[in-house]
Amino acid sequence: MTLGANSEVGTLRSVILHRPGAELQRLTPRNNDKLLFDGLPWVSRAQDEHDAFAEVLRSRGVEVLLLADLLGEALASGAARMHGISAAVDSRRLGLPLAQELSAYLRSLEPTALAHVLMAGMTFTELPLAQNELSLVRRMHHGGDFVIEPLPNLLFTRDSSFWIGPRVAITSLALPARIRETSLTDLIYAHHPRFLGVRRAYESRSAPVEGGDVLLLAPGVVAVGVGERTTPAGAEALARSLFDDDLAHTVLAVPIAQERAQMHLDTVCTMVDVDAVVMYPNVVDSLSAFTIRRLGDGGVQIADAAPFVEAAAAAMGIDKLRVIATGLDPVTAEREQWDDGNNTLAVAPGVVVAYERNSETNARLEDSGIEVLRISASELGTGRGGPRCMSCPAARDPL
Repeated sequence: MTLGANSEVGTLRSVILHRPGAELQRLTPRNNDKLLFDGLPWVSRAQDEHDAFAEVLRSRGVEVLLLADLLGEALASGAARMHGISAAVDSRRLGLPLAQELSAYLRSLEPTALAHVLMAGMTFTELPLAQNELSLVRRMHHGGDFVIEPLPNLLFTRDSSFWIGPRVAITSLALPARIRETSLTDLIYAHHPRFLGVRRAYESRSAPVEGGDVLLLAPGVVAVGVGERTTPAGAEALARSLFDDDLAHTVLAVPIAQERAQMHLDTVCTMVDVDAVVMYPNVVDSLSAFTIRRLGDGGVQIADAAPFVEAAAAAMGIDKLRVIATGLDPVTAEREQWDDGNNTLAVAPGVVVAYERNSETNARLEDSGIEVLRISASELGTGRGGPRCMSCPAARDPL
């Protein structure tokens, strides 16, 4: 199978998912806000829902790669183990004596056990080490405090990496609760046999860029949301990197509201066909885009902001971008946007996976000729992310 993708809607062949695990059981009413969850998920139900999501993809011939499996297999490499441990053990927070002891313990673990700790974290109570009288940090922390923070947002594999053309981009996540996720993603792509020889795109990581803000509108055309998670500097750095590597000729920088309901571009707009998007109606007329083009001499041209739907159609070389609105009335539209009605995962042109709860959006998609594969998400939705957020396509048929 040839890895890579040049669109959002080419037939999906391989995808990376993360089945919810012990990291979600770390969430409490005291830490869920810090860890970016709006509630405490019923973990076993979330796992059932995720299993059903994976099965829907497999039923359509998609290879499902689970992140935990990839991580455990990659950690068979000694270099990968050092990579993962060094990212997880923060000597500035733990102090040198405890950091050294913890690192030594983690090096002794088998790959699967180490992968579990790197994902689920560890509390001071769970430390298997004898009390170190020289560690003031350990003596002063409460037992339930985290010596290694859990990563409950690993569920959203879209954000820490995305594929463009034959290359993979490792992103730079904006919020402290998610920063370490990219170390695991980076480790997998660097050391897992499945990805040997894969070249990287966008490695500057000089400013935040998250995969949920990156839409591959058409071959060579990329939209980048700029808001709560991706900065203007990040969007510009990504554009210039893609131009330098000949992975895109046009990038649309799309300002979005800096608020929880619209944390990424894919919470208000996703591609559902080669010429169609599902979009939150409240932003259809207000969403704009700065068009960045690569010039023949290697320079860059940045046009003034224009309506997004017009700028996108022009960049894609089509007459008009079909817009399917999330809902007819404002209240339903707002509710279904909040419940990730816009966040669909295309498995082929005109075929998408969507949350079943967004009944009006799904009906409007079907009325527009889009096949909707519905999945339940009463618990998966507590982290505010839909099917697109929970998936990193590693292989799509080119358009």
